[in-house]
Amino acid sequence: MLHPAISPNNVAVITGGASGIGLSAAMRFAGIGMKVCIADLGGDRLAAAEKKLASAARGGAADIMAVAVDVSRIEQVSELESTVRRRFGGADILMNNAGIQPGSTMFGPLENWQRILGVNLWGVIHGSQAFAPHMIERGRPGLIINTGSKQGITTPPGDPAYNVSKSGVKAFTEALQHELRNTADCRVSAHLFIPGHVFTALTARGRTEKPAGAWTPEQTVDFMIERVATGDFYILCPDNDVPRSLDERRILWAAGDVVENRPALSRWHPDYAEAFAAFVKGT
Repeated sequence: MLHPAISPNNVAVITGGASGIGLSAAMRFAGIGMKVCIADLGGDRLAAAEKKLASAARGGAADIMAVAVDVSRIEQVSELESTVRRRFGGADILMNNAGIQPGSTMFGPLENWQRILGVNLWGVIHGSQAFAPHMIERGRPGLIINTGSKQGITTPPGDPAYNVSKSGVKAFTEALQHELRNTADCRVSAHLFIPGHVFTALTARGRTEKPAGAWTPEQTVDFMIERVATGDFYILCPDNDVPRSLDERRILWAAGDVVENRPALSRWHPDYAEAFAAFVKGT
Protein backbone atom coordinates (compact mmCIF):
# COMPACT_ATOMS: atom_id res chain seq x y z
CA MET A 1 0.00 0.00 0.00
CA LEU A 2 1.26 3.48 -0.90
CA HIS A 3 0.46 6.87 0.59
CA PRO A 4 -2.24 8.57 -1.56
CA ALA A 5 0.21 11.30 -2.59
CA ILE A 6 2.39 8.64 -4.21
CA SER A 7 0.11 8.05 -7.18
CA PRO A 8 0.39 8.11 -10.99
CA ASN A 9 0.23 11.61 -12.50
CA ASN A 10 0.93 13.26 -9.14
CA VAL A 11 3.99 15.49 -8.84
CA ALA A 12 7.12 15.00 -6.73
CA VAL A 13 9.78 17.68 -6.20
CA ILE A 14 13.11 16.52 -4.82
CA THR A 15 16.03 18.75 -3.90
CA GLY A 16 19.43 17.12 -4.02
CA GLY A 17 17.83 14.89 -6.64
CA ALA A 18 20.76 14.35 -9.00
CA SER A 19 22.38 11.56 -6.99
CA GLY A 20 22.15 9.29 -3.97
CA ILE A 21 18.92 9.01 -2.01
CA GLY A 22 17.35 11.90 -3.92
CA LEU A 23 17.87 10.29 -7.32
CA SER A 24 16.72 6.90 -6.03
CA ALA A 25 13.50 8.47 -4.74
CA ALA A 26 13.02 10.26 -8.05
CA MET A 27 13.49 7.01 -9.96
CA ARG A 28 11.01 5.25 -7.74
CA PHE A 29 8.38 7.97 -8.15
CA ALA A 30 8.93 8.16 -11.91
CA GLY A 31 8.52 4.41 -12.18
CA ILE A 32 5.17 4.64 -10.40
CA GLY A 33 4.00 7.07 -13.05
CA MET A 34 4.50 10.35 -11.22
CA LYS A 35 5.79 13.56 -12.75
CA VAL A 36 9.12 14.40 -11.14
CA CYS A 37 11.17 17.56 -10.73
CA ILE A 38 14.70 17.27 -9.39
CA ALA A 39 16.64 20.31 -8.20
CA ASP A 40 20.38 20.24 -7.66
CA LEU A 41 23.67 21.85 -8.61
CA GLY A 42 26.20 20.53 -11.11
CA GLY A 43 25.19 20.78 -14.74
CA ASP A 44 26.59 17.45 -15.93
CA ARG A 45 25.20 15.49 -12.97
CA LEU A 46 21.82 17.13 -13.36
CA ALA A 47 21.69 16.42 -17.10
CA ALA A 48 22.68 12.77 -16.57
CA ALA A 49 20.05 12.34 -13.87
CA GLU A 50 17.39 13.93 -16.08
CA LYS A 51 18.19 11.50 -18.90
CA LYS A 52 18.06 8.53 -16.54
CA LEU A 53 14.71 9.64 -15.12
CA ALA A 54 13.23 10.24 -18.56
CA SER A 55 14.04 6.64 -19.47
CA ALA A 56 12.19 5.41 -16.37
CA ALA A 57 9.16 7.73 -16.53
CA ARG A 58 6.00 6.42 -18.12
CA GLY A 59 5.57 9.70 -19.98
CA GLY A 60 9.24 9.99 -20.89
CA ALA A 61 10.95 13.38 -20.90
CA ALA A 62 7.59 15.19 -20.76
CA ASP A 63 7.15 14.01 -17.15
CA ILE A 64 10.60 15.08 -15.95
CA MET A 65 12.13 18.42 -14.98
CA ALA A 66 15.69 19.06 -13.86
CA VAL A 67 16.42 22.54 -12.50
CA ALA A 68 19.67 24.04 -11.22
CA VAL A 69 18.86 25.45 -7.78
CA ASP A 70 20.93 26.61 -4.81
CA VAL A 71 18.53 25.82 -1.96
CA SER A 72 20.31 28.25 0.34
CA ARG A 73 18.89 31.07 -1.83
CA ILE A 74 15.20 31.70 -1.15
CA GLU A 75 14.69 33.49 -4.47
CA GLN A 76 15.86 30.41 -6.37
CA VAL A 77 13.63 28.07 -4.35
CA SER A 78 10.64 30.39 -4.83
CA GLU A 79 11.29 30.42 -8.57
CA LEU A 80 11.46 26.62 -8.50
CA GLU A 81 8.00 26.47 -6.94
CA SER A 82 6.62 28.82 -9.60
CA THR A 83 8.23 26.78 -12.36
CA VAL A 84 6.74 23.54 -11.04
CA ARG A 85 3.29 25.12 -10.89
CA ARG A 86 3.55 26.41 -14.45
CA ARG A 87 4.74 23.07 -15.81
CA PHE A 88 2.91 20.51 -13.67
CA GLY A 89 0.25 22.44 -11.74
CA GLY A 90 1.87 22.14 -8.33
CA ALA A 91 3.53 19.62 -6.02
CA ASP A 92 2.01 16.68 -4.17
CA ILE A 93 5.30 15.59 -2.63
CA LEU A 94 8.16 17.84 -1.56
CA MET A 95 11.32 16.07 -0.51
CA ASN A 96 13.75 18.56 1.03
CA ASN A 97 16.76 16.31 0.63
CA ALA A 98 19.67 18.53 -0.47
CA GLY A 99 22.56 18.24 1.94
CA ILE A 100 26.32 18.61 2.19
CA GLN A 101 28.85 17.26 4.67
CA PRO A 102 32.29 18.67 3.84
CA GLY A 103 33.40 18.38 7.46
CA SER A 104 33.71 21.06 10.11
CA THR A 105 35.50 22.00 13.29
CA MET A 106 34.28 24.12 16.14
CA PHE A 107 36.59 27.02 15.38
CA GLY A 108 36.99 26.39 11.65
CA PRO A 109 36.26 28.91 8.89
CA LEU A 110 32.97 30.73 9.34
CA GLU A 111 32.24 30.30 5.63
CA ASN A 112 32.10 26.51 6.09
CA TRP A 113 29.52 26.85 8.84
CA GLN A 114 27.46 29.31 6.79
CA ARG A 115 27.43 27.06 3.73
CA ILE A 116 26.51 23.91 5.69
CA LEU A 117 23.70 25.67 7.54
CA GLY A 118 22.62 27.41 4.32
CA VAL A 119 22.11 24.16 2.44
CA ASN A 120 21.18 21.66 5.16
CA LEU A 121 18.92 23.81 7.34
CA TRP A 122 17.92 26.89 5.36
CA GLY A 123 17.32 24.70 2.32
CA VAL A 124 14.66 22.81 4.27
CA ILE A 125 13.12 26.02 5.59
CA HIS A 126 13.10 27.66 2.17
CA GLY A 127 11.59 24.62 0.49
CA SER A 128 8.85 24.25 3.07
CA GLN A 129 7.94 27.93 3.07
CA ALA A 130 7.92 28.16 -0.72
CA PHE A 131 5.90 25.00 -1.41
CA ALA A 132 3.69 24.28 1.60
CA PRO A 133 1.12 27.11 1.25
CA HIS A 134 0.06 26.10 -2.26
CA MET A 135 0.18 22.41 -1.36
CA ILE A 136 -2.31 23.14 1.43
CA GLU A 137 -4.49 25.29 -0.84
CA ARG A 138 -4.80 22.49 -3.39
CA GLY A 139 -6.69 20.40 -0.83
CA ARG A 140 -5.01 17.17 -1.95
CA PRO A 141 -3.13 14.57 0.09
CA GLY A 142 0.46 15.77 0.25
CA LEU A 143 3.81 14.95 1.82
CA ILE A 144 6.72 17.11 2.92
CA ILE A 145 9.64 14.80 3.68
CA ASN A 146 12.67 16.48 5.23
CA THR A 147 15.95 14.57 5.33
CA GLY A 148 17.49 14.70 8.78
CA SER A 149 20.23 12.60 10.34
CA LYS A 150 20.87 10.52 13.43
CA GLN A 151 23.73 12.95 14.01
CA GLY A 152 21.10 15.63 14.52
CA ILE A 153 19.67 13.63 17.43
CA THR A 154 22.68 12.10 19.19
CA THR A 155 25.13 14.86 18.06
CA PRO A 156 28.39 12.88 18.14
CA PRO A 157 31.65 14.85 18.34
CA GLY A 158 33.62 15.52 15.19
CA ASP A 159 31.38 17.51 12.84
CA PRO A 160 29.60 20.23 14.83
CA ALA A 161 28.25 22.30 11.91
CA TYR A 162 26.58 19.26 10.36
CA ASN A 163 25.10 18.25 13.72
CA VAL A 164 23.74 21.74 14.30
CA SER A 165 22.17 21.82 10.84
CA LYS A 166 20.47 18.45 11.23
CA SER A 167 19.33 19.20 14.79
CA GLY A 168 17.68 22.27 13.31
CA VAL A 169 15.97 20.16 10.64
CA LYS A 170 14.52 17.94 13.38
CA ALA A 171 13.17 20.87 15.38
CA PHE A 172 11.83 22.62 12.27
CA THR A 173 10.07 19.52 10.94
CA GLU A 174 8.45 18.78 14.29
CA ALA A 175 7.11 22.35 14.37
CA LEU A 176 6.01 22.10 10.75
CA GLN A 177 3.99 18.94 11.36
CA HIS A 178 2.37 20.51 14.42
CA GLU A 179 1.39 23.51 12.28
CA LEU A 180 0.01 21.34 9.48
CA ARG A 181 -2.10 19.11 11.70
CA ASN A 182 -3.64 22.19 13.31
CA THR A 183 -4.44 23.88 9.98
CA ALA A 184 -8.08 23.54 8.95
CA ASP A 185 -8.74 21.35 5.91
CA CYS A 186 -5.04 20.58 5.51
CA ARG A 187 -4.28 17.21 3.94
CA VAL A 188 -0.51 17.69 3.89
CA SER A 189 1.72 16.04 6.48
CA ALA A 190 5.41 16.50 7.29
CA HIS A 191 7.83 13.68 8.05
CA LEU A 192 11.39 13.55 9.38
CA PHE A 193 13.40 11.11 7.29
CA ILE A 194 16.40 9.78 9.25
CA PRO A 195 18.63 7.54 7.10
CA GLY A 196 21.12 5.13 8.60
CA HIS A 197 24.46 4.34 6.96
CA VAL A 198 23.77 4.71 3.24
CA PHE A 199 26.39 4.33 0.53
CA THR A 200 26.19 7.51 -1.54
CA ALA A 201 28.61 10.04 -3.00
CA LEU A 202 28.23 12.00 0.26
CA THR A 203 29.40 9.08 2.40
CA ALA A 204 31.71 7.18 0.02
CA ARG A 205 34.88 9.12 0.94
CA GLY A 206 36.80 7.67 -1.97
CA ARG A 207 35.42 4.13 -1.75
CA THR A 208 33.99 2.59 -4.90
CA GLU A 209 32.30 -0.46 -3.36
CA LYS A 210 29.49 -0.38 -0.82
CA PRO A 211 30.62 -1.38 2.68
CA ALA A 212 28.83 -4.45 4.03
CA GLY A 213 27.26 -2.43 6.83
CA ALA A 214 25.65 0.18 4.58
CA TRP A 215 22.27 0.14 2.89
CA THR A 216 21.86 1.17 -0.72
CA PRO A 217 19.91 4.33 -1.51
CA GLU A 218 17.20 2.11 -3.02
CA GLN A 219 16.77 0.15 0.22
CA THR A 220 16.54 3.39 2.15
CA VAL A 221 13.92 4.87 -0.17
CA ASP A 222 11.85 1.67 -0.03
CA PHE A 223 11.87 1.88 3.76
CA MET A 224 10.88 5.56 3.63
CA ILE A 225 7.92 4.85 1.32
CA GLU A 226 6.78 1.95 3.50
CA ARG A 227 6.87 3.99 6.72
CA VAL A 228 5.20 7.05 5.17
CA ALA A 229 2.29 4.80 4.20
CA THR A 230 1.84 3.79 7.85
CA GLY A 231 1.86 7.43 8.98
CA ASP A 232 5.22 7.47 10.78
CA PHE A 233 6.54 10.93 11.50
CA TYR A 234 10.00 9.79 12.57
CA ILE A 235 11.26 7.54 9.78
CA LEU A 236 14.23 6.05 11.63
CA CYS A 237 16.07 3.80 9.17
CA PRO A 238 18.22 0.86 10.22
CA ASP A 239 21.13 -0.45 8.17
CA ASN A 240 23.13 -3.67 8.01
CA ASP A 241 25.17 -2.78 11.10
CA VAL A 242 22.75 -0.91 13.35
CA PRO A 243 19.29 -2.32 14.15
CA ARG A 244 16.52 -0.06 15.38
CA SER A 245 16.94 -1.36 18.92
CA LEU A 246 20.50 0.02 19.09
CA ASP A 247 19.44 3.36 17.64
CA GLU A 248 16.73 3.58 20.30
CA ARG A 249 19.20 2.98 23.14
CA ARG A 250 21.60 5.58 21.77
CA ILE A 251 18.82 8.15 21.43
CA LEU A 252 17.52 7.43 24.92
CA TRP A 253 21.00 7.80 26.38
CA ALA A 254 21.43 11.17 24.65
CA ALA A 255 18.14 12.41 26.12
CA GLY A 256 19.23 11.05 29.49
CA ASP A 257 22.18 13.44 29.56
CA VAL A 258 19.68 16.23 30.25
CA VAL A 259 17.46 14.29 32.63
CA GLU A 260 20.35 12.80 34.61
CA ASN A 261 22.44 16.00 34.44
CA ARG A 262 25.40 14.12 33.02
CA PRO A 263 28.29 15.85 31.22
CA ALA A 264 27.62 16.93 27.65
CA LEU A 265 27.99 14.04 25.19
CA SER A 266 28.58 11.63 28.05
CA ARG A 267 28.43 8.69 25.64
CA TRP A 268 31.93 9.71 24.58
CA HIS A 269 33.14 10.63 28.10
CA PRO A 270 35.59 8.07 29.54
CA ASP A 271 33.93 8.18 32.97
CA TYR A 272 30.64 6.94 31.45
CA ALA A 273 31.95 4.33 29.04
CA GLU A 274 31.00 1.35 31.20
CA ALA A 275 27.60 2.82 32.12
CA PHE A 276 26.78 3.42 28.46
CA ALA A 277 27.85 -0.09 27.44
CA ALA A 278 25.65 -1.57 30.16
CA PHE A 279 22.74 0.66 29.13
CA VAL A 280 22.98 -0.48 25.52
CA LYS A 281 22.87 -4.10 26.68
CA GLY A 282 19.86 -3.28 28.85
CA THR A 283 21.61 -4.25 32.08
